Amino acid sequence: MPLQQLTPHLYRYPDTCNVYALRCQDQAVLIDFGSGRILPDLARAGVTRVSDILMTHHHRDQGQGLPGAPAPADHQSATRIWAPHTEQDLFKDVDAHWQARPIMNNYNMRQDRFSLLEPVALAGTLRDYADVEFGSYLFTVLPTPGHTIGSISLLTAADELRMAFSGDLIAAPGEVWSLAATQWTYNGVEGVAATILSLLSLKDRRLDVLLPSHGEPIFEVDKAIDLLVERLWELLQEHRQFPRLFDLRSRPFEAITPHLLRNRTGVANSYVLRSESGSALFFDFGYDFWVGAAAGTDRASRRPWLYNIEALKQQHDITEIEAVVPTHFHDDHVAGCNLLRDVEGAAVWAAENFASILQDPLRYDLPCLWYDPIPVDRILPIGQPLRWHEYELTLHALPGHTRYAVAISLEVDGTKVLVVGDQYQGNDGLRWNYVYHNGFEIDDYRASAEVYRQLAPDLILNGHWEPQWVQEGYFENLATRGATLSRLHRQLLSAEALGAGGEGFLAHVRPYQTMVAAGGHVDLCVELHNPLDHETEATISIVAPQGWSIEPASMTLLLPATESIDIPLLLTPPAGTDARRARVAVDVTIDKRQWGQQAEALVTVTPNSPSR
Repeated sequence: MPLQQLTPHLYRYPDTCNVYALRCQDQAVLIDFGSGRILPDLARAGVTRVSDILMTHHHRDQGQGLPGAPAPADHQSATRIWAPHTEQDLFKDVDAHWQARPIMNNYNMRQDRFSLLEPVALAGTLRDYADVEFGSYLFTVLPTPGHTIGSISLLTAADELRMAFSGDLIAAPGEVWSLAATQWTYNGVEGVAATILSLLSLKDRRLDVLLPSHGEPIFEVDKAIDLLVERLWELLQEHRQFPRLFDLRSRPFEAITPHLLRNRTGVANSYVLRSESGSALFFDFGYDFWVGAAAGTDRASRRPWLYNIEALKQQHDITEIEAVVPTHFHDDHVAGCNLLRDVEGAAVWAAENFASILQDPLRYDLPCLWYDPIPVDRILPIGQPLRWHEYELTLHALPGHTRYAVAISLEVDGTKVLVVGDQYQGNDGLRWNYVYHNGFEIDDYRASAEVYRQLAPDLILNGHWEPQWVQEGYFENLATRGATLSRLHRQLLSAEALGAGGEGFLAHVRPYQTMVAAGGHVDLCVELHNPLDHETEATISIVAPQGWSIEPASMTLLLPATESIDIPLLLTPPAGTDARRARVAVDVTIDKRQWGQQAEALVTVTPNSPSR
């Protein structure tokens, strides 16, 4: 079918999907690419060069022709390809996806195998809520999960029309292109709930036309969306899932006290401290309006957004989000911090005991790390009061759930409050929530019980449970349970194992993940711990792929009693190396006792310059 002119500057080419072209003189910007058959036809519209291709999502029908997009040899300069930020790995690193994706005994129903067969180089990513200029057009990137988790709609104005290139969010009034794509888990309807939310977000933009990837242009936007929402809502009701969807959308935040709010829609609770000035401060900000965990834990399975920020401002007289203070580094508590920072201008304030984890996650071998570095605008010392408007906040070390966490104490509306993240489970705040690999030590819950007792809050704000008003005897109960946990570990573990700590390892290598060009150098650091109560001799030997240079390859040293020391290493893979996640390990002997290969690091070697 030939190229169709929809408006003076807008064209559509029906292909494996609708490919849209916005012309700017003799150049064009394409939205999605299909098989690429549009390219020869563009000359009929006076287009001699495609400057950019903007992808709405990763599915193969949207971009199977991308590997053949114009390269420098074909045109004066290469066509730049841009992908949704959440789905970038399903474009540039799709080889790794195909190698890692489970096939046998597969309970992951996401359509992430409807991906490109070969990787394509990206000029960059389309970040949620960003305003980006291509040609003479300014596009707004609107997150619209549903068809896929990372789907976006691209909003712009052309030829006096406010339009949205909406991908596969909607195909026609009351219709979608695929319901199978909305099943993000084995038998779930998470994508249906997300589609409803995304459609309503799109409707709020007051558009003149929707331009779907499959189907005809939709000019009666509100009617088309309302009909689809009505039908999808009936499907959800029949599934008996998400019964509170519209209630949560209409009132996402609830007041705990007049100046302290809780977001009811996240997987982990976010709390908002409201100043009389109109400024707001968040405690934690992970996944706003959570519709469920999609199968998998790859980047394309997790999507933060800012769905409820406007409702927060309008319903609670808030003029700005000034800062966000996480209680710990886990993704469900920090995933949305970069969006808050980039879109709302909120500063990220993080405690000194985990700020470096946010800023350089690849350095650490820890659970629940967010994929991108989170810049920290202010590192907060532990134990020193901090003034924010009319409030005073103090951070306290809170080991237990993870070594890298804090409790935040403050007084709000005459109430002594303690924000504690995920230290305990359950609405009664009594069930331990320790994870050994988070850096748990066996006396942590005795220490945290003492922190609670000394601060004596009236109200405890937990990460995943209801706000807890403290009852008589609660602190004594925590102390008893903390002592019990310590006793049981001491009874269950041998004396030698106890010395290795709760996690059970005497060495760690940092950075845990690193990338280097072949022939380049990698600086590593081995953190080695002495589990004994006396100074002793230790020997480490470095295990690396054959032909790699290690300095030093081995060494013997004295370890102070019960202390840790850092040992720097220089690693050089030979020229010509091309490896993904090559393993480098540290073999440990302490006091003539062989502990073996106690720690490893992963090194990716590229033929060209590294890109983290």
